[in-house]
Amino acid sequence: MYYIYVLKSIRYGTRYIGSAENINKRLIDHNLGRVRYTKGRLPWKLIYQEHFFSRGEAMRRERFLKSGQGRKFLDEILKTD
Repeated sequence: MYYIYVLKSIRYGTRYIGSAENINKRLIDHNLGRVRYTKGRLPWKLIYQEHFFSRGEAMRRERFLKSGQGRKFLDEILKTD
């Protein structure tokens, strides 16, 4: 199983989109500063995830979520009242 996930920096409010086989381990890696891109905006919380049966499907979805339309999609589904 492969996952795409969206993290939100608790301190800065920024989002990060990634993919992994083990989402729990990956979240721990992000919060321990083991991921260069995210280590400057600790701590992170998981706010969205999807699962896929192949890595290719997950990578295509990740690319979409990083596009303009994908960011709009995330904005809509992650709206808070």
